[in-house]
Amino acid sequence: MKIFQLLPLADWLALMLFAGAWVGYAWFARVWSTRRPSLVAATNRYRRYWMLQATTRDPRVLDGVITQSLSASPSFFASTSILIIGGLFALLGTTDKAAEIVREIPFAQPTPMLVFEFKILVLVAIFVYAFFRFSWSMRQYVIVGVVVGAMPSPDDFAQGRFDREDVARRAGDLLGLAADTFNDGLRAYYFSFAAIGWFFSPAAFAIATLTVVLVLYVREFRSDVLAVLG
Repeated sequence: MKIFQLLPLADWLALMLFAGAWVGYAWFARVWSTRRPSLVAATNRYRRYWMLQATTRDPRVLDGVITQSLSASPSFFASTSILIIGGLFALLGTTDKAAEIVREIPFAQPTPMLVFEFKILVLVAIFVYAFFRFSWSMRQYVIVGVVVGAMPSPDDFAQGRFDREDVARRAGDLLGLAADTFNDGLRAYYFSFAAIGWFFSPAAFAIATLTVVLVLYVREFRSDVLAVLG
């Protein structure tokens, strides 16, 4: 309860802006992508095309290799998140030295030690969330590999025993879910950089949060990659 007394109002407002921007942008991106082209929607379309092509191949070695390579990215970030969490907990044991380094920065605002530790715990919570999203994305890609391996042969599709469009749609949707989960983890990494600004001042925290939201919006809805994908 002491943290509620030590943390100034400006810090609480910046923290609420941070949480609101994170949750609000995730909601906005999901809703807005149904009204105008987005990077996620465009790549999901290509994922369905890919799965439709996979139904014509036998064996599907290429599709298995691609799925395995896609699962490598969330695996890397999940491992990295564990290392970062361990480093942050180690930092809690040396907060005196860390706080002293921050105080030497000219524009940094001095904060009580308890508040400094609270800010570290906020970073820990962000990377714990990122770890869970990345690990769930890994598992989803494993499920996609199983679904691709279980696809009927091209002859079965040609003879009408299975619906090619339905199988491809289900597999493509699973790929899209795995990619969306991975995107949630990456978004947590983006917002972790905004949280670092909190160690300097609430104003830096707020500016960094708004900058991250702008960067995410540009990359999701205004990027050159989206223009190429059409």
